[in-house]
Amino acid sequence: MCILFVALEAHPEYPLIICANRDEFHHRPTEPAHFWPSHDQLLAGKDLEAGGTWLGVNQHGMVAGLTNIRDPELIQSDMRSRGELVLNALMDGGIDELWLTRYSPFYNPFNLLYGDEQALYCFDSRSQQLMQLTAGFHSISNGALDDIWPKMSRGTQAIQAHITNNSIPCIDSLLAIMKDGTQAPDAELPKTGVSLEWERHLSSIYIHHQEYGTRSTSIILKDKHGKVQFSEVRYDGKGRDLGRDDFTL
Repeated sequence: MCILFVALEAHPEYPLIICANRDEFHHRPTEPAHFWPSHDQLLAGKDLEAGGTWLGVNQHGMVAGLTNIRDPELIQSDMRSRGELVLNALMDGGIDELWLTRYSPFYNPFNLLYGDEQALYCFDSRSQQLMQLTAGFHSISNGALDDIWPKMSRGTQAIQAHITNNSIPCIDSLLAIMKDGTQAPDAELPKTGVSLEWERHLSSIYIHHQEYGTRSTSIILKDKHGKVQFSEVRYDGKGRDLGRDDFTL
């Protein structure tokens, strides 16, 4: 997962709204969002290479999502798959700060968002900090929570404007925001340890590149009665729409 936008207690009817793009190599095999036969309480896509997921929700209305922290100097090849973390957060028993502090060193750097509208947390494995999100709008990409990267600011402002001005959030409109391919000017690019060319590619909300880019967009709307709408749209390396699925829990 490359970027997550969160609106927490920001809409009178929908206390939790999440808009997320998963960015990954196009050759990495993936299964679309579905209810997992082995864990029927879990709705999520599946990474068929390592067996985990990047974003999901369970029948109790708990959500979890993960972004990698982009720091090439800290990446090691013998670490566990970060997709396990989302699964652990959504299984019975879940995870807590003690678990994360103890086991996060076995994974390459990550941000893990987990919880529900009553208590939503983000754990930054690089700083070993667990933060409870406050009411309002938040963004998580490949650095720290609420970093001021151009695409994080751009997406937050667009989502905030839509949610503030609509009595019922429109999934199609939120999907359109998440497909914004505007790249940041060089002077505003973050310095994350990759080449300038890749900083440019990665600076947009929606990444279009033949090798690596946005594979899917997910929108989660949870209303004040606990009903969850989960929509996922998938794309190929040419940016073509590969299909959409909508679920209700």
